[in-house]
Amino acid sequence: MNGKYRWMICGLLFAATTINYVDRQVLSLLKPLLEQKFGWSEKDYSYLVIVFQACYAIGFLSCGKVIDKIGTRLGYAFCMLVWSLASIGHAVVGGTISFGVVRGLLGFGESGNFPSALKAVSEWFPAKERSLAVGVVTAGTSIGAIMAPATVPWLALTYGWQAAFIITGLSGFIWLAVWLRVYRPPEETRGLSADELHYIRQSPAGGEVPAFKGRWIDLLKMKETWAFAVGKFMTDPIWFFILFWLPSYFADRYHLDLQRLGFPLMVVYCSTSVGSVGGGWISSFLIGRGWKVASARRLTMLIMALLVVPLSLSAQVDSMWLMVALLSVAAGAHQGWSANIYSIPADYFPKEMIASVQGIGGMAGSVGGILFPVGIGIVLDHYRHINSITTGYYLLFIVCSSAYVLAWCVIQLLLRKQSGKVAVAAPMMDTHPV
Repeated sequence: MNGKYRWMICGLLFAATTINYVDRQVLSLLKPLLEQKFGWSEKDYSYLVIVFQACYAIGFLSCGKVIDKIGTRLGYAFCMLVWSLASIGHAVVGGTISFGVVRGLLGFGESGNFPSALKAVSEWFPAKERSLAVGVVTAGTSIGAIMAPATVPWLALTYGWQAAFIITGLSGFIWLAVWLRVYRPPEETRGLSADELHYIRQSPAGGEVPAFKGRWIDLLKMKETWAFAVGKFMTDPIWFFILFWLPSYFADRYHLDLQRLGFPLMVVYCSTSVGSVGGGWISSFLIGRGWKVASARRLTMLIMALLVVPLSLSAQVDSMWLMVALLSVAAGAHQGWSANIYSIPADYFPKEMIASVQGIGGMAGSVGGILFPVGIGIVLDHYRHINSITTGYYLLFIVCSSAYVLAWCVIQLLLRKQSGKVAVAAPMMDTHPV
């Protein structure tokens, strides 16, 4: 037996990611209510999303470097503290500008979730289990997205919209207490058996990559960094669109009110759990059957990219539940894609730089998430003005349906010379200390 302690750590990472996505979803679920209260237009709402994404991008870049410097335990704790306070802060603001301030703080804090979680995975899991563990962690985004529509509308209708922000924000402090008590690197963990430690280290956390001896800026000279960053830039905005505009889509096209909105959203987000774990399992299964790591990741990502393409048929779909099915497949495929693209830094980079690379990619994804909402707001306001909001959503779904295939082609082009061996890194360009 190899032991199960590492899966308990994975469970903690899953829980943090769940909290992360519950907290960020509250605003989108309360959008119909809050836009009436504060008089927001689609552009106003898109500006709030942009503020979140801009601070998310800045946070990714800075938090990744900090986490690599101070370690996973303290880095994750700091990020959880910041975003939990920001989540609660939504309940005490009184206008659009102050909403923008707390959204920005929330974005900055939440940006540390994935660099921390995926660095922890690289520390606690061998390469052959890594994508499955990442799949479990990213399934937290799905569960969070499910829990939010199941609880937030009820909290808002029962106790007021402020209570929805306060109660969801408080959950982060419970997690923080458990994290600080439980988490240590494997070598410092008393409850970890010698057999499980040997199993984890049979393929070191950084794979076969030598220690990084270049400067942080040298990461930007490596094709592997750009493959990850471009892939995130092209596909993260699609996921943010699903998170932040799907409630409005169902309200606009199918005239669902706050009480009826939760169930179709829960169905869509339930599928993302299947995609997260399934996408991670497929590549881990292929690796276990002798496939090279890079080849297994890329084939799985291609399958997921193709599953998003049918979303382009949305204009021909009148049935709400058929549209729910298309969105469910696409959202699940995104999570399967994420389980594999998130594994790229751990496959190609040494452990002391994984959070930094994750931060670079996360920043790229957030920049895409800043640019896309600008277009979304313009498109939806235009078509709402001419009473054809469905057409606006259709054009956006066409963009969504093609993004993953294009991103896969770019990644394939940048990594085409890699043999697929675990964690083969490009030569280091500098011998100065980081």
